[in-house]
Amino acid sequence: MPGLLLGDEAPNFEADTTQGRIRFHDFLGDSWGILFSHPRDFTPVCTTELGRAAKLAPEFSKRNVKMIALSIDSVQDHLAWCKDINAYNGEQPAEKLPFPIIADKNRELAVKLGMLDPDELDKDGMPLTARVVFVFGPDKKLKLSILYPATTGRNFDEILRVVDSLQLTAYKKVATPVDWKPGDSVMVVPTLPEEEAKKLFPKGIFTKELPSGKKYLRYTPQPE
Repeated sequence: MPGLLLGDEAPNFEADTTQGRIRFHDFLGDSWGILFSHPRDFTPVCTTELGRAAKLAPEFSKRNVKMIALSIDSVQDHLAWCKDINAYNGEQPAEKLPFPIIADKNRELAVKLGMLDPDELDKDGMPLTARVVFVFGPDKKLKLSILYPATTGRNFDEILRVVDSLQLTAYKKVATPVDWKPGDSVMVVPTLPEEEAKKLFPKGIFTKELPSGKKYLRYTPQPE
């Protein structure tokens, strides 16, 4: 099945959305971008996900991230669904979210991007869209992808966390360890020589002693 691999450039597709017709590269501009897909409008898990995404939209905006969703229904259905999503969030049932939703009624884009879940079928026996998350950098290249089945909702706090990690590690010679959160110590990348590391990280480097004697667990406070 066609799809995207890490490092691939995002296809510059055109699509109708709840905020008008877009060309994807123009929509992204110089920003980071998140494209996340949904199996269908007016479904329970998707409604909770889009509600949470809407709540977190200001946090993604602070990080220069543009969000855009995709579902395999029409723009008219999307607009009506937005009312339910806003009502779920305890807000006025408006036909608008902080980000657009792509109409992919014929599943053309879902097929092109490898988003279909072969195990989840609609009433007509057609595969539904899986819960895919694509994160693109300002260079339009894929930096991260997460694939969930239709039956499992995503954790948007985790998506926000990985964006923080991607942005930090894109510009600093560090990696983020397990369960890292912004403000925690980070790890010096193994390819960086010790003397250069000392210059780059003046706050200091702590190396954990290991039975192997190898000094690869090097920690430093998160750089600014």
